[in-house]
Amino acid sequence: MNITLAHSPDADDIFMYYAIAFGWVDTFDYNITNEALDIETLNVEALKGAYDVSAISFALYPLIKDEYALLRTAVSFGEGYGPKLIRKKETKLKRNFRVALSGANTTNALLFRIYYPEARIVYKNFLEIENAVLSGEVDAGVLIHESILSYDESLEVEKEMWDIWCELSGGGLPLPLGGMALRRSLPLNRAIDIENILIDGVKVANERKAELSKKLEDEKLVRIDGKMLEKYLDMYASDESITLSPLQIKALDKLYEIGYKNGFYSEPLVTTQYLIPQQYATLRQQ
Repeated sequence: MNITLAHSPDADDIFMYYAIAFGWVDTFDYNITNEALDIETLNVEALKGAYDVSAISFALYPLIKDEYALLRTAVSFGEGYGPKLIRKKETKLKRNFRVALSGANTTNALLFRIYYPEARIVYKNFLEIENAVLSGEVDAGVLIHESILSYDESLEVEKEMWDIWCELSGGGLPLPLGGMALRRSLPLNRAIDIENILIDGVKVANERKAELSKKLEDEKLVRIDGKMLEKYLDMYASDESITLSPLQIKALDKLYEIGYKNGFYSEPLVTTQYLIPQQYATLRQQ
């Protein structure tokens, strides 16, 4: 069975998928083909139902819940860190400052729009945001992915999205950033198989982290290397990414509650109601 899987080209998504691409995980009768696209393109394509499985921003999920189930695996959360709102040093932002964000459907955009309702937003590919601030095209920008680890010395952080999340959520919860969704039109037994393959992929990737990281660097599949790659993977592609924990689920519920209360969603979501019912596999064998 052919399955199309789309993910972003940033290091954590590449890491969490490539144990499968390198044949380190049994994919049974599934032929999984992948495509790497920036996160906002993935979000837009998910709205169209373009791929069987796709990485998405968690903030997008309520908009595709009827077409896609939320997967338990390949998840990225911030724990004391996350996207950064940056500006030039020795500048002061006005209430209606111009800002570059990585896409209207990203989690950082949802939190930013709630926290800075008067800001004037332009959307750009995340790789273009730092230069947009440096050139003066915008007053500030939200850096995501590997960009948060290294940026021009003339820039500094105005606000951490982690701090915004803590203020809006009340604290005590990890910051939900991105996950995976699977098309509901797939038969349930197939959906369970695919989720388990992806879970195994993330698990094996973490078990063979040093080996996989070196292979990704040698084949130039990631944009960063060495200690920076190690640090980034520890942040966004660790054992905490293998399967959703109860605390992570609670954080997702809080994200969707915040979005609903601020008019971004038509209803609050209870995350567990939108996960694939893994118990079906056991029931079928009885």
